Parts: sequence; structure tokens; C-alpha cells
Amino acid sequence: MPEVIHGVDRRPLIAGRTLFEYADEVATDVPASCRRTGRCRECVVEVRQGGEALSERTAPEAYLPGQFRLACQAKVVELTSDIEFSIIRRRMRILGASGEQPTRIDPVVTADDMAVRYAGQPIDLRRANVLGLAVDIGTTTVAFQLIDLLSGQAVAGGALENPQRFGGSDVMTRISYERDHPGALRTALRRALNHELRDMYRELGVDRHEVYEAVIVANSTMRDLYFDLDVSPMGESPYRSTTEIAMRAGEASSTWLHRRAHEIGLLMNPHGRVVGAPLIASHVGADTAADLTAIDFEGGRGIRMLIDIGTNTEVVVTDGTRYLAASCPAGPAFEGGLVRFGMPGADGAIESVRLVDGRFELGTIGEVDPAGICGSGLVDLLAELLRAGWMDPEGRFGNGRTEYTIAPEQLISFSRSDASLLAQAKAANACGQRILLRRLGVTAADLDHVYLAGGFANAVDVRNAIEIGLLAPAPVERVERVGNAALRGAVALLLSASRRTALDGLISRIEHVELETEADFFELFVEGCRFVPLDA
Repeated sequence: MPEVIHGVDRRPLIAGRTLFEYADEVATDVPASCRRTGRCRECVVEVRQGGEALSERTAPEAYLPGQFRLACQAKVVELTSDIEFSIIRRRMRILGASGEQPTRIDPVVTADDMAVRYAGQPIDLRRANVLGLAVDIGTTTVAFQLIDLLSGQAVAGGALENPQRFGGSDVMTRISYERDHPGALRTALRRALNHELRDMYRELGVDRHEVYEAVIVANSTMRDLYFDLDVSPMGESPYRSTTEIAMRAGEASSTWLHRRAHEIGLLMNPHGRVVGAPLIASHVGADTAADLTAIDFEGGRGIRMLIDIGTNTEVVVTDGTRYLAASCPAGPAFEGGLVRFGMPGADGAIESVRLVDGRFELGTIGEVDPAGICGSGLVDLLAELLRAGWMDPEGRFGNGRTEYTIAPEQLISFSRSDASLLAQAKAANACGQRILLRRLGVTAADLDHVYLAGGFANAVDVRNAIEIGLLAPAPVERVERVGNAALRGAVALLLSASRRTALDGLISRIEHVELETEADFFELFVEGCRFVPLDA
């Protein structure tokens, strides 16, 4: 009998039931605040198969494309085929702003016995707490941290899957979606983030009026979407934010953004400020700027490279004199997008793979049954297939096979088309690293330090990543995982006005490199699609 499938859970089809009711039955938390009337538009799900067995779209769903539906509106009407769906806004494995507590604290928000002040001006009477928010908005995930602005200590934090996935898995498709459906992406993210903040405040017993500043870091498109700016220039050459265009025209002194909280709709003190960190150039955004702050990139020694791997991978290299930066349009494959059983780093994601005696040994986040495979697991899988001779460097499988079954009980497999998607994502990363090293006149062997930033990079096996050509072949002992450096940098900027000034100085020194303008870019990209170590 046909079934409704959510992750590893299966239930028989019953005509008239909504996908929301099936999610309830398997104890899956679907976001909603409108009592399932379709007004809040929070319960977006992705229907991976069997969409034809569901009811026609209702008016509240008109803004959703293709396979995306509202769980409260989509009803089973045909009992002829399996229906598989997944929740978009899952809680993610939290990769917070780990690292040493900041020693330099000079926040813009201060407090005395009488008042809380912003840049010296009173904005509220003194309350029990003086708090701030650091938020890292990624294309795939969103992470945040609540900070005590007087002590610099972290109070709490969280992470969630970016609910904007219905608008596309990369920034270019979201730019197009925003053009056709203005405001839908912004609304989805603001509601999702506020939902998480409301829960956190309730658990802590914190009044939202005690939160006086938020620092937002994100890639250029995600930042501008959140601040309700026109993102269409980001989709056309030379791919610049309206803030960068204004700065270049002399109409603004920087790309920083400053808004009052009530203008943005962020759940905090309405008279507080929401600050968008500055961009470096084009698609090298505020998240990369925050990375550089977190690791004190300017203060380091020797030849250094930062790689923040994501849907858009950013690479920055320096020899202490020149600073070069580039954005690599890697796409979402290594973050769980497009790959048939791919998923971000949430519970149930296969995060490690070993091939032992012809069988796959798997490690999952949360040590639960596999529900899919995330980026670190995909890197391991590719490396293991290569070593075993089950896949050649061109991504062809042995014995004419088209797929390998990774988790038989859960029917999770890996196909040649999956390998092809990963090859292209890997090639974009490879091109960025090779071209910047070449521009600087150094090789990977010359690198004194390589910083890997982001959730995926924090979990990846470095040797495997080098073996498949995802990372430049620097000596492994010189590679350092720096976790969610973007969030840590957001915390540093939240806590220090002087660090904001220092960041402006560093950004002014960085040369932006447009990879596609290199004469041999296409040749490098094609070569980068092979699963072999980089010649860098």
C-alpha cells in the first residue's frame, strides 16, 4: 500500500489528511503560528515525490514554486503512489561562536545606574540585563548567539535551517525569486528567526527589551535580503550590492548598514539598533569580513589562507603585504542541496563514512539512524570510493554501476549524478584557491597557515578533502579548523567599536579578484572537476 514518507518514518496514506497531520503523528515539529490556517506561511515542506497525489495549491501557497507546499494546506487526495516530504526549517547542530572569550570589550551599547546608552545617547532606562545578538545568516543555515554586553560572556545560542530554501538553493536563484515574489524570502527568514528567539527568551526568562543591539553577518545577498534592500544588482555583472555601488559613487562612506530594530522587525528592544557588517566586495560579503575579524587575519604572520566553504565559498590569501579575496560559486551540493539524499548537518545526517571489507561504516550526527548525508560524509564517501577503486578520478563508477547503496535499511544511495554535482562544486572551490595562490606568486606548499571556517569545514576530514581536490595540498599540520568564525566575528564586532574601525581599515587593503576574468578559468574549472589533488 502506498505510504507517506518523512525521513525514516512511514505511514499509510489516508485520504483527506494533511502533511501537517502526518508530521504530528511522527512527532516532527513543524513551525506554525497561525493554527494551521495558512496565514503565517511558516510550515513550508519540500515534497520530494508523489506531489501529484496531493490536493491543488490553495491561495496561501501561490508564492511557492514546484515541489514546495504548506504542510497545513497539502492534503492527500490520491492513494496511488508514495508521498515523500521533508521539513525545511529543521533545528541544526549548533556550531556556536566557540573559542576564547574576547579580551577587548568596548561595545557601542553601555549602561550606567540610570540608563542604557547607544553611542553615548540614552535609549532606555536601566534594566536587569544589557544584552546583544550576533547573527550569522548563511544560505543554508542560520546561527545566533545572545551576549551579555557588559561582561562579554555568551548567554545562549541556537541554529536553524534557513527557511528560504523554497526560493532556491543558491544566491542567484534567490535573487531571481525575490524579483518575482518581493518580500517573501525576507518575511520567511524574519519569522523563523523571531520564532527561535522567542523560544530562547522564554527559556531564559529574558525580556526582549533587554536586547539593545544586533550585529548581522551574511554573504552579500543574504544580508541585503534581510535588510530589505534591492538585490537585483547582485545578480548581474559586476555583481555589487547597492551599498557597494553607493560607496563607489561617493554617496556613502562604507557598506555598513544601521537600522532601528522596529524597522527591521527583529525581536529585541524596538529602539535598539540592528547593524549589518560591511562587505568586502561583490559576493565576498560580511560573513567573510567577520571571519577575518575572528581569526585576526591581519595580525598573523607568514603566508596565510582563509577558506570559508559553503554555497558560496570565499577565499582570502595574504603574504602580509598583499591581501586577495575571491568568491567561488560552489553551489549547495556540499551543504546537502541537490544531492539526492543530501542534507545539512542536522540529527540523522551521515557525517563520516568508512569502507571496510566492502561494507560502509557510517557515523551520524546525534548517533541516530541515517536520514541523509551531509558535506563531511560526502567528502569521506568520495575519498573511500577512490581508494577502493570503486570510482575513478572522472567520477565513473566501477563495473558500469550508476549508484552505490550506502545505508540499505534506509534505502540511502549515492549516484553518478550526485558525484557529478559534487565534482562541479569542488571545481569552483579549487579554482578560487588556485587562482589566488597564483596571483600572490606562491604555492600551497608555501602556506604557513590555512584557516577552514564554517560548519562543514569544522567536520571535514582534511586529508580526504585534499585527496579529492577540494582543498589545496598544504601540509596538514598547518591547517586549522576555526569553526563558525563568522559568528565569532559577529560577537567580536558586537562587543568592540574599535574592532569595527579596524575592520574598515583591513577591507580597504583587500584586492577583489573576479575568477571568471582569468584567461584560463574554463580550463582550470574542467581540470578541477576531476577527483585528484590540486596542482597548486
